[in-house]
Amino acid sequence: MTTEAVSTSDVTDVSDEFRAFQAKVRGTNVNEQTLLATDYLNHFNEVVMLLEMIPDMPELLEEAKAWRPKSYQDHFRESGFADAALAVEAYGHVPERYRKPFERTIRQLDELIKVSLERLEADMKGGNADLLREDAQTLSRVIQRVQDIASGIIHGREHPMDQSEIDSLIG
Repeated sequence: MTTEAVSTSDVTDVSDEFRAFQAKVRGTNVNEQTLLATDYLNHFNEVVMLLEMIPDMPELLEEAKAWRPKSYQDHFRESGFADAALAVEAYGHVPERYRKPFERTIRQLDELIKVSLERLEADMKGGNADLLREDAQTLSRVIQRVQDIASGIIHGREHPMDQSEIDSLIG
């Protein structure tokens, strides 16, 4: 699979409704090609920052463990994002070629964060500060890499990682 952006002229199933949403999102922070917004990734940025700080501030583990997955639409319903209502409405019209890999990548992120928190908690219980620091750095980088993939999809690239690729990164 390539990572090149695909123009809407390459999409054979572009409906009038999709074109209408493209016009609606023009000039907003919702991507005109995919009808997705990168603001959703802020939901993951919050927990990544906490993971990175845990080696120096172990008490943040509890706050990080309180993080919960949140759907794209719920994120925008609860956010102060200027185009939140539009992002929620447009999501129902995201072309399948973007929506499916996007949702799969988000599920992978949710699982990766869960596994990362479990690993860091085990590291803390084991008392090895060096291992905790190394794992926190490695895991946050892996999460950021998967976020980059989600961002790429939002911007029209179609190359999500499969679960085996993610598993190999966190070994």
